[in-house]
Amino acid sequence: MLTRIITEGATRVEVPVPDESSSFPPSSAAVFYNPAMRMNRDVAVAAIACFSKNNPEYTYLDALSASGIRGLRIAKEGGLNTTMSDWEDASFELVTKNIELNDLTNCTAIKRNANVVMLDDSFDIIDLDPFGSPAPFLDTACRSAKRLLCITATDTAPLCGAHKKAGIRNYAAVPLKTEYYPEMGVRILMGAVARTLAKHDKAMTPLLSYASAHYVRLFAAVKKDIKEADECLKNMGFISHCFGCGAREWKNGLAVHMEEKCPVCGHTMSLAGPLWLGRLHDSGFCGELLGELEKRGFKEALKLVAACRDELDIPMHYDYHKLCKSLGITAMPTDGLIAALREKGFQASRTHFSGISFKTDAGVEELKKIIQGLAQLPH
Repeated sequence: MLTRIITEGATRVEVPVPDESSSFPPSSAAVFYNPAMRMNRDVAVAAIACFSKNNPEYTYLDALSASGIRGLRIAKEGGLNTTMSDWEDASFELVTKNIELNDLTNCTAIKRNANVVMLDDSFDIIDLDPFGSPAPFLDTACRSAKRLLCITATDTAPLCGAHKKAGIRNYAAVPLKTEYYPEMGVRILMGAVARTLAKHDKAMTPLLSYASAHYVRLFAAVKKDIKEADECLKNMGFISHCFGCGAREWKNGLAVHMEEKCPVCGHTMSLAGPLWLGRLHDSGFCGELLGELEKRGFKEALKLVAACRDELDIPMHYDYHKLCKSLGITAMPTDGLIAALREKGFQASRTHFSGISFKTDAGVEELKKIIQGLAQLPH
C-alpha cells in the first residue's frame, strides 16, 4: 500500500495513495481516506471541543477509524482520551503509525469489530462515520454512548426516499422522495436514533443536524433518564405530502390519523415516517460552535453552521424554484420572498439545505399567492 503524509487541521497523518490504475473506486480499498470530508471533520473537532470544554476527562471513540484521521484530530486538537477501532489489519497498522507520528499519549488503537468494542465498554462520546449506513452499529452505539452521539450517514438514497425499500429496512421508517429530500433524510435518521436510544431508556437533544453534499450528519447530546426518553419520543411523528400541489402536513405521535385526500387540491396524500419532527439544532450551541470554528480557522464551515443556527424550527422546507416552475413564473431572489412573507405576518427563513430553499409557516396556497404577487411587481 502506497502512502503519503498530509496535514489536516493541526494533525499530520499518513494516508493511502489511491491506485489510479485500478478500476475500483477508492472507497473499496481496505483503508480509505476521503479529503472531501474535511469540513465534516473540522465541524466534529470544533463541536466536540465545545461540548467537552469543561470536561477534558471525557472519553471519545472513533468506532470505524479507517486511516484514523478523525480520531487523531480529536486526540491532538481536542485533547480527549481517544480510542480508535477498526478490524482491518491495514487500518490498525496505519492508525498505530499515525499515533506515533503525532506523539500522542492520549490515544489507543484496537483491532476489533466496532459493535464488540461498544458492547464491551461505554464512552462519553461516540462517533460513527461508516462508509454507507450507520444502521448496523446504531443499537450498540446508543447503548454505549453516555453523553454525545456523532453520526454520519452516506446512504442518502435510502434515507431520502430514492431507494425506499432500503430506507424501510435500515431505519424502520418510510421515506418519501420529495423536493425537501435532504431534510427528509436528516429527520429519518434522527427518528431512528431517538427510537433506538429510547430502547435503552435514553433521550437525545439535537445540537446540530445537517445535510451536506452526499451525507447526513448528526450531533445529539445523550441522557439516561426514563421520563426524558418518554418526552423525547413525543417529537416523533409523520409527514403527509401531496405530490399534486406540494401541500404538506405533519402530526406528532407514533399512531396518528392523517387525511387521505389533500385539503388543498383533493389529490391522494402520501405518508412518510415515523420521523423526527422536533428541532434540528440548538441555537445556543450553534452560536458557541461558530466562535470555536472562527478561533480554529475552519472558515469553510462557518456559513453552514450560521445557516443552521438561523433557520426556523418548522418541519420540511420549500424549494423556491420548484414552486415557481409549478406556477410558470421566473423566480425572484430568495431574500425578496422571505421579506414578503414576513411583511404578510408569516415566519420565514433561509435554510442550510440549499441556496433556493426556505422555511415558512405559510400554507402552500398563501405561499403561491405571495410568489405570484412578487412576479407581478415591476423589476
